[in-house]
Amino acid sequence: MEIETRKKIREFITSNINDLDVPGVFNDDENIFKMGLVNSLFAMKLLNYVESEFKIEVTYDDMDIENFSTVNNILEFVREKRG
Repeated sequence: MEIETRKKIREFITSNINDLDVPGVFNDDENIFKMGLVNSLFAMKLLNYVESEFKIEVTYDDMDIENFSTVNNILEFVREKRG
């Protein structure tokens, strides 16, 4: 399940940054915000995607940029929310 979740997260990010016409080369520990791969619109799309794809609720307290800054952080966030 973890491999499939990681793959879905990576594919979502890659497909969306390609829409921004930037190269989609990054590893699972690289901060996509610091790399300049993410704009504010994408950040909201990412939050919505995580909620709908993984059937979890992202609360105000969860909206820490660290939770969504890397593929691995998103994966860990989803794992924690699912219990």
